[in-house]
Amino acid sequence: MALATPYLMFVGDAPDQLAAKVAIGVVHWRPDWCVGQLRLDGCKADLGIPDMTIEDAVKAGCKTMVIGVANRGGVIPDHWTGVIVQAIEAGMDVAAGLHKKLSDVPAIAEAAKAHGRTLTDARHPSRDFDVASGQARAGHRLLTVGTDVSVGKMFTSLAIEKELKARGAKADFRATGQTGIFIAGDGVSVDAVVADFIAGAAEWLTPGNDPDHWDVVEGQGSLFHASYSGVTLGLIHGSRPTALVVCHDAARTEMRGTPGVPVPDLADCIEANERMARMFEPGAKVYGVSVNTSSMGDAEAATYLSEMSARLGLPAVDAVRTGVGPIVDALLEG
Repeated sequence: MALATPYLMFVGDAPDQLAAKVAIGVVHWRPDWCVGQLRLDGCKADLGIPDMTIEDAVKAGCKTMVIGVANRGGVIPDHWTGVIVQAIEAGMDVAAGLHKKLSDVPAIAEAAKAHGRTLTDARHPSRDFDVASGQARAGHRLLTVGTDVSVGKMFTSLAIEKELKARGAKADFRATGQTGIFIAGDGVSVDAVVADFIAGAAEWLTPGNDPDHWDVVEGQGSLFHASYSGVTLGLIHGSRPTALVVCHDAARTEMRGTPGVPVPDLADCIEANERMARMFEPGAKVYGVSVNTSSMGDAEAATYLSEMSARLGLPAVDAVRTGVGPIVDALLEG
C-alpha cells in the first residue's frame, strides 16, 4: 500500500497524548509531510502543528487525512464518520491503522466510491503474498530485533536510516507496522499477514537492490516472546538480514504481557537471532545494541551503555539520547 502526501493528521477527541501516539510518531519523523492537525471538541492531545479545518487542509494541499489515534479496540466511533466523509467529499484520501476497516463503514465506503477516493487500512494488507523463496539477493538488509516487544525497534530503524542517508549512503526504511507505514508512505503490516506468508511478505518488501544499498527493516515482536516469536522469525527468514541490531529496554525485567517471564540476557538474545539469521544468510551478525535508557539519569545511562558495550564487544547506544552513530560506523566499516 502507498499513501499520497502531504497529510492532515486527524487526532479526533483523543483523551491524552498517549492516545495520539500514532500521529505523534508520524509528526516526529515526517514533519514535512504533516501540514496540520484536525482536533474535535474535547481533544486533549496536541501534535504541535497548526490546527486546520478540512477546508484549510485542502487549500494547503493535503492529499490524505491520516487517522492518528490508537483507541481501545481499534474502532471508528460514529461521531468520527461525518468528519471522515467530509474529508473524502473535499477530495482527500483517508488512511487508518485501526482494527475496524474504513471500508466496513457504509457511509465512508459509499463516499469514497462516489468521489473516487482511496481508503487505506494500513493494518490490513491490500494484496496477497507468495511463500518465501529463500533465494539470495543483492544489497544489504538490516533488521532490528528485540529482547522484548515495544523496545524501540521502529525508532531505532528510522534513526539508522536517517544517519545512513546523512552520510551519503543509499538507504530506505521498510515499514512492517501501521505507524511505520504512515511514516514511510508505504509498507506491509505483517501482523495481519497469514502466518505461512509472513516471510514471503518480508521478501517482497526487501527485493534485490544495488550492492551498496541498505534496506532498514522495522522489526516486530521478539524471538523470546511466547505471543509474537512467529512474526519475528518470519521477518528474519524473509528479509535475510545481513546485519541485525538488538533493541532493549533498560528498565524491563519481565516480558511485556507475560508476567513472571524474565527478559532474556542480551548475550543469549544476540546468539539466538544470529543463529536464526545465519540459516539463510551465513554472514549475518549483530552490529550493535540500541537501549531505551529513559528510566535513568544521564550519568547512570552513560555508565550503563559503556559497561554493556565492553561486556558485549559491540556499540551500545540510546537512539534518542546518544544517536546511532557508533552503530552506523560499524555498518559502514563492515
